[in-house]
Amino acid sequence: MMLQSVTESFAKVIHGLKVGHLTDRVIQRSKRMVLDALGVGLLGTSTEVFHKTSGYSKIYSSNVSSTVWGQPELRLPPTYAAFVNGVAIHSMDFDDTWHPATHPSGAVLPVLMALSEALPPSPKYSGLDLLLAFNVGIEVQGRLLRFSKEAYDIPKRFHPPSVVGTLGSAAAASKFLGLSVTECQEALAIAVSHAGAPMANAATQTKPLHVGNAARHGLEAAFLAMLGLQGNKRVLDLETGFGAFYTNYSPKVLPDLDSHTWLLEKQDVAFKRFPAHLATHWVADTAASMRRHLVTDKSPLPIDRIERIVLRIPDVQYVNRPFPKSEHEARHSFQYVACAMLLDGVITVPAFHKRQINRPQVRELLGKVELEHPRDNLPNFNTLYCEMSVALKDGSIFTERSDTFYGHWRKPLSQKDLQEKFRTNSCRTLSCHAVERLIEIVENLEDLEDCSVLTTLLKETSPPKIASKSI
Repeated sequence: MMLQSVTESFAKVIHGLKVGHLTDRVIQRSKRMVLDALGVGLLGTSTEVFHKTSGYSKIYSSNVSSTVWGQPELRLPPTYAAFVNGVAIHSMDFDDTWHPATHPSGAVLPVLMALSEALPPSPKYSGLDLLLAFNVGIEVQGRLLRFSKEAYDIPKRFHPPSVVGTLGSAAAASKFLGLSVTECQEALAIAVSHAGAPMANAATQTKPLHVGNAARHGLEAAFLAMLGLQGNKRVLDLETGFGAFYTNYSPKVLPDLDSHTWLLEKQDVAFKRFPAHLATHWVADTAASMRRHLVTDKSPLPIDRIERIVLRIPDVQYVNRPFPKSEHEARHSFQYVACAMLLDGVITVPAFHKRQINRPQVRELLGKVELEHPRDNLPNFNTLYCEMSVALKDGSIFTERSDTFYGHWRKPLSQKDLQEKFRTNSCRTLSCHAVERLIEIVENLEDLEDCSVLTTLLKETSPPKIASKSI
């Protein structure tokens, strides 16, 4: 008797998982992920990279179309709607992060939202159908990442959403579309040939395309599998298959359905409070504590009294940017986030605008920052820490450290704060009614009979504001 392949085991799990397999904890955690991804995606529709990619996608036409979030006048074929909505989610690096490292939601949710309104209205797809397919897509990403020790650290070669996200997208689409075991297997094989993007494009406008492409290519892989396109049925078993993306690749057959335990049941995700690389959130947390030593009442930071600032953080080269020139570089700069928090005491979306980055006091403070990389501070989102020391010209030295920031999976955002983040991110695009209804619906998503209601609300935008004339 032939042994079951890893690829086949994945296909069987994708095909076999049912709504009844979802646990209360997985449902609650994934609903938080859905709400957060919708909010950062709506916020991302204001970015330059979103407008460029949506303009590119307009050249395609189809008889079937799906909503572009917050853009009621723009509809695209499902694959391109998934693409631009995925780009929007990651356009500010504001989306959720998991361990081993990836951004799990952005590659999956846009696919399911696009399909929910593009598929025939009968039968209706429920909120539980959406939650099941969403969690299948998240589960596949997490399982694949655990096949290599390399994946446990902050990446150096490939951006993980462009790798595992593409297969998570294919898995979620396959589940939603009701593909057979064989078709699920083919979809994974096809998706591997669509996967992969280099880390060299981190901190550029191209990086958000990694998530958009993962969503689009995974959906395309599922469609092609439905049409009978074939790939290598052992693609997840081979070093020349999915193993090409990771060293020390050691795949394992998944447990059968009777003993299946969701990874999201075991570990939550991190939700960001400001739009920047996750490692900078430890820096911001440390800088906020340090500021209390340096600033009294509402007085400004005494920059002229500071001799030097030392950050003891992991050696992550693409987040080491001493003098960032763009918003995308600033989002990937330990130095900038430290200085912004020391100066302002808070970091918000406008903190990464060019005028904020180029403030003279920011540039002066950046010149005082030094990095150190302690040997015990590994580039791993589960174990890293930040220690900051500030030396003043009078000889005083203050030191602060953060091991876990608020929003990390060990210290999760409260539901109230998560909802407030969603309101802040979406209120500039959607009407107040749509914002509150989305919060209510996602909170009770398992009871929703027709999940296409979500896309209806994502088109309910605020009326344009009329500028008042000065008298």
